[in-house]
Amino acid sequence: MLRLGDLAPGAAAALLHRHGLTLAPVPDGAPIPGSYWGEPEAGIIGTRVYARADTPVHSLLHEACHLIVAPAEKRASIHTDASESQAEEDATCYLQIVLADALPGVGRERIMADMDAWGYTFRLGSARAWYERDAEDARDWLAARGLLPLAPAPACG
Repeated sequence: MLRLGDLAPGAAAALLHRHGLTLAPVPDGAPIPGSYWGEPEAGIIGTRVYARADTPVHSLLHEACHLIVAPAEKRASIHTDASESQAEEDATCYLQIVLADALPGVGRERIMADMDAWGYTFRLGSARAWYERDAEDARDWLAARGLLPLAPAPACG
């Protein structure tokens, strides 16, 4: 499983910054504020994403994407649990796969493999199968909110 500490220094912080978010580094062994799943999973409070070096990259992206898909006026009040609907959760998963391509050394193939290894569950059995064949509603949800261009999902690998 790819961890935050495996990334080039500053790469995750720069990606989050482009989306109006702040990466809040947490020291090794310290509790992670706002973590829904518990440590070492990322946490969210307001526009800050909390993570340690041992936080899985898929978790960092997932929690960041919860904030990205949330309306700007709601972000400040988010603490730990951001999802309001299955449609929003699906959009979050889709966007985390897309944003993985913006992190050097990560990419969608790696993030989908890590999502499967962690235990994300999709009707078609894997993150890749869902992304390629069953995620039109998530893509449309994101596009309708200006978070993605209106286009078919790019093929993987």
